[in-house]
Amino acid sequence: MDKIFIEALEIECTIGIYDWERRIKQPIVLDIEMGFDNRKPAASDAIEDTLDYKAVSKRLIQFVSESSFGLVETLAERCAAIITNEFRVPWVRLKLSKPGAVRGARAVGILIERSRAG
Repeated sequence: MDKIFIEALEIECTIGIYDWERRIKQPIVLDIEMGFDNRKPAASDAIEDTLDYKAVSKRLIQFVSESSFGLVETLAERCAAIITNEFRVPWVRLKLSKPGAVRGARAVGILIERSRAG
């Protein structure tokens, strides 16, 4: 399966379990790989035949920036569901990083893989 990717998409949001985290916006970073059969758009050279990574990015920016979750796990699951359901992507690997969350580490986070049912 071919893959379309979005790398290092940084979005400000409310994320975290501590009171101080609930009062500020923090950056999260998304790295996304999406399964996609590239043969049709490669043959047609038409944007309507491909997975529009700009549309995916804009949708995730809108969702994440308006969200407010305690756990990165919850946010990652919701983002994966948007990609698989709204964009009909059969498979997604999503890495959600929270930079600076742990002293001494560049980032912490979660890496998940999900497939669309049916």
